[in-house]
Amino acid sequence: MTIAHASSRASVTGPGALFLALALLLVPLLSATSVHARGTPESFADLAEKLLPSVVNISTTQAVPEGQAQNFEEFFKEFFERRGRPAPERPRRAPSALGSGFIIDASGYVVTNNHVIEDAEEIKVILQDDRTYDATLIGRDEKTDLALLKIEPKEPLPSVDWGDSDELRIGDWIIAIGNPFGLGGTVTAGIVSARARDINAGPYDDFIQSDAAINRGNSGGPMFNMDGEVVGVNTAIFSPSGGSVGIGFAIPSQLARNVILQLRDNGEVKRGWLGVRIQTVTDELAEGLGLDETTGALVASVTPEGPAAEAGIRQGDVILRFNDRKVEDMRRLPRMVAETQIGKSVDVVVWRDKKEKVTVQVMLGELPSDDELASLEPTPMGEGSDGGKVEALGLTLSGINGELRAQFGLPDDIEGVVITDVDPSGNAAEKGLKPGDVILEVDQDPIATPDEVAKRITQSKEEGYRVVTLLVLRDGDPSWVALRLEE
Repeated sequence: MTIAHASSRASVTGPGALFLALALLLVPLLSATSVHARGTPESFADLAEKLLPSVVNISTTQAVPEGQAQNFEEFFKEFFERRGRPAPERPRRAPSALGSGFIIDASGYVVTNNHVIEDAEEIKVILQDDRTYDATLIGRDEKTDLALLKIEPKEPLPSVDWGDSDELRIGDWIIAIGNPFGLGGTVTAGIVSARARDINAGPYDDFIQSDAAINRGNSGGPMFNMDGEVVGVNTAIFSPSGGSVGIGFAIPSQLARNVILQLRDNGEVKRGWLGVRIQTVTDELAEGLGLDETTGALVASVTPEGPAAEAGIRQGDVILRFNDRKVEDMRRLPRMVAETQIGKSVDVVVWRDKKEKVTVQVMLGELPSDDELASLEPTPMGEGSDGGKVEALGLTLSGINGELRAQFGLPDDIEGVVITDVDPSGNAAEKGLKPGDVILEVDQDPIATPDEVAKRITQSKEEGYRVVTLLVLRDGDPSWVALRLEE
């Protein structure tokens, strides 16, 4: 699968074939309960005429890297000098990019995608009537791929309002307006195909999927509902060829509006911070943790002296509720935290030790920069000893000694039990465990020796458990793994 940004650095390709098909749907019975839905619009013309003036084209130029340009010029200079001729003057041509945007304020504030203007030396905004303005970058946010520009018009400009993307339903009509392939204001229509899509674009993925035709150059353009309100910012497409195949993705307005407001007020985005590293609760992990349903976010590690650590949240807790909202799955929690006011105290409900729900109160901090986060190391756990094979796990284990630290490149401050061999036919191999991984905990109990691991497995079997959970450290990152016990 290819996920591509819908900004353009390519020319228009040849026309493709269009295929129309009619299908007859047989409906066996009509439900007694009627479904009320807005019918197919007779035309989008009035809406398009109203909205087109508020949608802009964005053109950028990027500076040629100094070293690259210099090497290129020296190559040509040497080429001509060898032939006894002076090198001709060559103008430096900066690479360019095209995208879309929309005006949210009559004074000239323009929303677009960050990737449209990233690394730009010059940004120009072109209105529907071809008036062109130099734009100033007010702020940008890489995590959500949004940016805010400002132009200085001589008179008020037509602008659009934000709508509520949370009110969108799958099947609702939408229209998209943008600048595909640099062609200028282009209107396409479709329906909402899906909600809350995660395409691995960033930590707060919550995309609206639509079948409206979106192509390169549409990036940063608006998605409108039938009331003419912006409900999304068109950002990416799924495409094996680079052109539209009816699968486009837009940042929901409920996420974009808050980011743009912060960029306008502060020039940057500040987010709430909990101070935990989390992972998905799988069916097997849920069983091993004693949960009745597969839900929540499993805490893989807690940042020392972070908000969660100060509040008493532990490694191995499962966060079920945050600020009176249910955490349906792991990927919803980062957005919940990010949207919450810095310094606010919130109730966090966690599942702990396979048996109880605990409510802790956390005062959120401010999310550090990526560099600052990288410098925050989780607290090491466990200790080391001798070795042995644990048949029920299909693993050969050893305490950590100097020889094994050198063999597997383990830091001096990491203690626990290291995996030295994995049965290729066992469940551990299927889950991707490998020699050099360090086991820190079994069923949320710290372990120091292979004997302690074996005793904990025996205890789990005697208590009727079919699954155990291991806290495993690999390359400095802890994560939970659920293993079914072998007979």
